[in-house]
Amino acid sequence: MTPNSATSAPSRRSFLASTAVAAAAVAGGMPLLAACGGGNDGNKNGTTSGKDAQKILPTFVASSVVTPDIPAKSGSAAGFTQAIDLSGLKTSVPKKLGSGAKLKIMAPLWGTPPSNDNAYYKAMNEAVGVDVTWQNQDGNTYDEKLGAILASSDIPDAVVVPGWNLMGKIPSAINAKFADLGPYLSGDKAKDYPNLAAVPTDAWQRAIFGGKLRAIPMPASYVTDIAPFYRKDLFEKKGYQLPKSADEFLSWAKEATDAKSKVWACDDLKWTAFNMFGVLPGSDKALWWNLDGGKLINRIETEEYLEALEWTRKLYAAGVVHPDAKAVKGDASNRFTAGQVLVFNGNLSYWYGSTAEQLTQKADFEMAAMDIFGHDGGDPTLWAVQPSNIFTFVSKKASKQQIKDFLALANYCAAPYGTKEYMLTVYGVEGTDYTLKKGLPTKTTKGTNEVNGAYDYTGDPAAYLAHPDLPEIAKLQVEWQQRMGAFTKKSSFYGLTVTEPNRWTNLANDFEQLEDDIVRGRKKISDMQQAVADWKQKGGDDLRAWYKKLLDDNGSSAK
Repeated sequence: MTPNSATSAPSRRSFLASTAVAAAAVAGGMPLLAACGGGNDGNKNGTTSGKDAQKILPTFVASSVVTPDIPAKSGSAAGFTQAIDLSGLKTSVPKKLGSGAKLKIMAPLWGTPPSNDNAYYKAMNEAVGVDVTWQNQDGNTYDEKLGAILASSDIPDAVVVPGWNLMGKIPSAINAKFADLGPYLSGDKAKDYPNLAAVPTDAWQRAIFGGKLRAIPMPASYVTDIAPFYRKDLFEKKGYQLPKSADEFLSWAKEATDAKSKVWACDDLKWTAFNMFGVLPGSDKALWWNLDGGKLINRIETEEYLEALEWTRKLYAAGVVHPDAKAVKGDASNRFTAGQVLVFNGNLSYWYGSTAEQLTQKADFEMAAMDIFGHDGGDPTLWAVQPSNIFTFVSKKASKQQIKDFLALANYCAAPYGTKEYMLTVYGVEGTDYTLKKGLPTKTTKGTNEVNGAYDYTGDPAAYLAHPDLPEIAKLQVEWQQRMGAFTKKSSFYGLTVTEPNRWTNLANDFEQLEDDIVRGRKKISDMQQAVADWKQKGGDDLRAWYKKLLDDNGSSAK
């Protein structure tokens, strides 16, 4: 990504498209899974919704400081299609809320950790009124570090936990080791922190762990974040029409593939297939369950799931998928930008990142996202993903003043686009971390290295998309989300953070590998059917009963 993007920091809604995280996810054509496990005596297993949640959640008060060019609709992010007016920046935090308390915060970082005395960190601490020391950890092994820290008695004052690290014993450790923020944020108390009060309620619902409001969530659009991208420039050059059904796509793919010229129709499209066939989302195992006709069904038990795998298998069998995708090596987005594949699925943020990168080399490069179609050519049935998936917790050992100062920090960092607070949080110090080029803030090398993976974790506004240098991309992204959002439904456990009892947390661990083996022809559909039967017998039916009771006791937050 180029540094003058408002979403260039890897954690501000473009997280999956950054560095090692994106490489790991897209090499296999998949998003990262969040396996919410845990459960321990003395802490509330399951989740909290319904009336109990209403007593815990912050009062929502929409921000009126800045008006987006494209308002959020049908679950989309808001869109900003104009550059920030640097001469007319708004103020969302009129007075310093911090008291100068010292805070140690642990967060993942992909890259070399900057020193804690850099200009950006100093400016943020001064503006908020806190004294933060960052304990940046290697993002590639963060789950190991997180597990070790939570098992010890030496826990930093605040800890960032990505949703994909919510596995094993980590959720139960969260309940045991982190503070209840409800006394400071529940109900109208949130109005003391206006930017946090403007965070959507759905995102806050996800921050309830063990029956308590324990985290500051990073809000996100609930529309699927995996888009089927295509090379619009090459489609137009070849005169290709966009396919509108699964059969049409396969026919087009056979026509478009020319292995001798090293051009294949697509990369691995398993996750787009899941969307085409209406399969429940794979981003969180709680979302694998949905109440259908009075019975709770897991996605692996559905015909749609098997049909999506079979269609993806046909693509591989027809030789229209790039060989490196079959071998699960390399980077799908690189094959796409090189013109070796014409379609790949990836996080929506690639639309900006790849375009900005490629336009420096190829003036005529153009990519776009296909609207997801139903496999039969009709409207798709899409399922909402979770409205937040990165959380920051405060240690139970933190003092009341430390908690208040952390909330002051979170409130500052959750400032909306177009404010003074936003500019400092996202771009850093002018002249050091960024300069103006053609009127746009553009990060320096120092800014690129230092202004990421820190304060941007501790607070975020409602989901937005903004690319000052390529505003058209932000418009296209939001419009795509809104069109797809019109076909998006919420499953029974949407918006809930579910803590499964430890005895079942690894029950479905092998399914993703089996999916990949099946689509690549190494296993058969019958192997999946057998795996599902084994899953039921080994605890799947018991887990179903546990989830059903959870639903009966708490109700669903899906509306």
